[in-house]
Amino acid sequence: MLGKKLGLDLGTANSVVFVQGEGIVLSEPTVVAIDVNTYTVIAVGKEAKEMIGKTPENIIAKRPLRSGVIADSRVTEALLRYFFDKALGKSRFFKPDVVISVPAGITSVEERAVLKAANSVGAKSITLLPEPLLAALGAQLPIHTSSGNMIVNMGGGTTEIAVMSLDGIVEYESLRVAGDSLNEAIISYMRKKKGIMIGEQTAENIKIKIGSAVEVKDPAQMEVRGRDIGAGMPKSIIVDSNDVAKAIDFPLKSIIRSIKNVLEKTPPELSADIIDRGMVMSGGTSELRNLDKLFSRATGVPSHVADEPIYCVVKGTGIALELIARGERTFTFNRDFRR
Repeated sequence: MLGKKLGLDLGTANSVVFVQGEGIVLSEPTVVAIDVNTYTVIAVGKEAKEMIGKTPENIIAKRPLRSGVIADSRVTEALLRYFFDKALGKSRFFKPDVVISVPAGITSVEERAVLKAANSVGAKSITLLPEPLLAALGAQLPIHTSSGNMIVNMGGGTTEIAVMSLDGIVEYESLRVAGDSLNEAIISYMRKKKGIMIGEQTAENIKIKIGSAVEVKDPAQMEVRGRDIGAGMPKSIIVDSNDVAKAIDFPLKSIIRSIKNVLEKTPPELSADIIDRGMVMSGGTSELRNLDKLFSRATGVPSHVADEPIYCVVKGTGIALELIARGERTFTFNRDFRR
């Protein structure tokens, strides 16, 4: 076998690459910095993310994906080329077989954009599989059995909620409310309630360092620096975990409504399994403090976070590559494209 097999979790905020036989080889922000005058790529990944909000007029650092789908095909191709080159190294000469994660609610137009981008950078064959199915595989859920399994995969751009059985998705909802939405809510709260303007990276740091899904008795605190709305001058304030809980209350309620919708549509026999086993949370946003407690309290279904939740989807691509190669499993909802 000359060409390698590659799994790609192409996320709105972060992308992770799995190479069969090697494991996870790359994990970087889904960000590209380009010169707008020449449209040449200046930086990709971590280096590009550090440029957000700090570039001169002729350079922009942007995310080519929004809400889990391609928003800028040309920049996405540059991003994929960078990932392929870095992950495959000297094996780049041989075209790889690729499994790519996509939102379960992807449209045919959005699907074609992913296929075109991967094809343009030299993939031999491309299989698209829905994120919740891959997350469930990566979380070691027994989705090949007839029992009901529920996953809530929360990334940067989308939250994917699904009930699975017999290698297929029985019920699901895909909503474009996730980590980015929480960041935006924090930015809005700071502007309206604290009188300070902050950027996206600052909001994300607040969420990661002191964020909580519910208000707590002894909230953690941190200093936040930004620009005073009234005076327009630099300003520093202290915020705490309860500020974050208040800020993100609305988007979290949207996710809870979707979880309830999926539970209400789930067949009774599978619902009984889910009550026994609970729902499993994956994706980077699932690591928000007390989010599992909030979901359990709101739905009555036990909730717990998978091991290494940020890597569940890409681990799932690795498992899918192996199962497909051996001809042991087929998956409902999968789409296959070959040149």
